[in-house]
Order: sequence, then structure tokens, then C-alpha cells
Amino acid sequence: MLREKGAAFEEIDLSQGLSVDELDQLIGRRDYRLFLNSRNELYRELAMGASPPPRGEALRLMSQNPNLIRRPILVKGARIVLGFDPAALADL
Repeated sequence: MLREKGAAFEEIDLSQGLSVDELDQLIGRRDYRLFLNSRNELYRELAMGASPPPRGEALRLMSQNPNLIRRPILVKGARIVLGFDPAALADL
């Protein structure tokens, strides 16, 4: 839908997962907790909402469990849009 409207962006393919280093680069200085998928079973099992793991542990868990990462992830320059956020997607 966005490409049909002429929006230029890069979509991060999570089907093969990302390494801890790739995740660290992608997240950068952003709050890593924004990248956690709160609908994921592991997220709920580990009560990450109430007690999020430290950044390094979260990156390791996201690397090992790609479904723990919110999606889609769309990148345009320094901007990243996570999940289905209509307002943020409209700004791409």
C-alpha cells in the first residue's frame, strides 16, 4: 500500500532473524523496549511489560526469537516506523 503511494522505504526482513549486532545497530539509541512485541507469548511469559530485561538480554532474546520483535519495521533514512502505526506510516 505504501509503495503504491510512492513512499520510499526499506522493510527489515525478520524471517531469518537478526543478529544481536544487527539489532543493536537497527535500534541505535532508541528505546529497545519499543521493539518488543507485547503480543508475543515469550514477552508475556517473562512478564517483560512489568519487568523488562536489560538491553543486552533483550537483544539476545529478540535475536533468538524473531517473533519477539514488533513488525513490520520500516526504515527511511534515520526514521523507523514499528508496527502498524497509521499516523507514522502516513509521514513516510
